[in-house]
Amino acid sequence: MTDQSSKASPLLGPDERPPYSRYNPDGESGVVLVCDHARNAVPRSLAGLGLSSEVLKTHVGLDIGCESLSKQIADRLDGILVIAGFSRLVVDLNRPPGHPTSIPAQSDGVEIPGNRSLTERDRQRRIDEIFTPYHEAVAAELEQVSRRHTRVALVSIHSFTPRMGGEARPWHIGILWSRDQRLSAPLLESLRREPDLCVGDNQPYDARDNLGYTVDAYDGREGLAQVMIEVRQDLLITSEDVSRWADLLAGHLAQALDRWGVSVRS
Repeated sequence: MTDQSSKASPLLGPDERPPYSRYNPDGESGVVLVCDHARNAVPRSLAGLGLSSEVLKTHVGLDIGCESLSKQIADRLDGILVIAGFSRLVVDLNRPPGHPTSIPAQSDGVEIPGNRSLTERDRQRRIDEIFTPYHEAVAAELEQVSRRHTRVALVSIHSFTPRMGGEARPWHIGILWSRDQRLSAPLLESLRREPDLCVGDNQPYDARDNLGYTVDAYDGREGLAQVMIEVRQDLLITSEDVSRWADLLAGHLAQALDRWGVSVRS
């Protein structure tokens, strides 16, 4: 007889949102965009991770303004966009499994009760039901686009809080890279020519410290260049703010992508 207690119940109910969604799935350019921290949703089975809805609406729960920004850049470049369905606090799609911040017990001084005392089975359910399907979707889109284009770009869009750990962050935008600098170098060069922009090179995070898994996972794939972009959240408050940044970034990305030989519409 099978011990029913040994079977782990599903993390996601049959009527819950999927672990990812696609935007502009028929995009014809050679660009695949990803938004790892788009939303603050938590599976019902996790009871909000013990956090209030107010906390989940802050930078602790999601990258504020990032989903709208990503969609507008996808529109301008005619790129396919893969959007995460759940909060980074459930499982961070931009960290390798097993990384200390993959399923954080605290974030910017906020304790995450639902992430304490997790069993290995608890952690694996989040990997199996959210992390793995998301990354399989990203890989599938890259494969699809690679069939049509010799050169392809993977662009990861994020936003960051103006303050972290009590420290102010002066950068308006950060360009993050690990080993591949084919897109980061021309982006840094052109953005630094913009008046009044404070541009960070591997700021406010250093992607070389296992903090850019989504782009790192595909490093070395033939014909693929990748970059991670961070925009400060207080610059993405209104729809007008988002549109201005989408215009700016799409323009600079188009130039960098053209230098790499990626086909875009801008």
